[in-house]
Amino acid sequence: MINERIMKSSMSRNKRLGYILLVAALYPLNVLSDSLDCPCKVVKVTDGDTVHVLDRGKVKHKIRLGGIDAPETKQAFGKKSKQNLSDLIASESVDVEYSKRDRYGRIIGKLLKDGQDINLKQVKDGYAWHYKAYQQEQSTLDQALYDSAETGARKKRIGLWSAPAVAPWEYRRNK
Repeated sequence: MINERIMKSSMSRNKRLGYILLVAALYPLNVLSDSLDCPCKVVKVTDGDTVHVLDRGKVKHKIRLGGIDAPETKQAFGKKSKQNLSDLIASESVDVEYSKRDRYGRIIGKLLKDGQDINLKQVKDGYAWHYKAYQQEQSTLDQALYDSAETGARKKRIGLWSAPAVAPWEYRRNK
């Protein structure tokens, strides 16, 4: 009788464990899926690495461009970085790839316009840094592309690389 209760209790625990393991196994698939109903329309460019989009259901989402960090608006090149991003995608349709949100609830994502990686374009144009502190969240290919784009922009001395620049994470830390 005691063994029977222990077995039933044990079976129940095993079923619960199985359910928990199943949910845990499926969780990453859910996190990695794009839950935005794209294409999305860019309705606001806040700065060189943050935009607001409307999905097809007219739900507004704030997107922080992943893998990059652009100058703050009050920093040197902050307004030019925002303008460059606006020129690329303001009022345009984009796809959003993402796998996480930040502590402020913003989607950390990659914007694609006609298949072109807009985050990467900001770095290539010299208006954003490859944000190496978070590069582990990028694919190996994106890490290499973004790093190469930053190196190329530095060598050409374009955008923010045309003058001495303070990285935005240092700027924020000093404020």
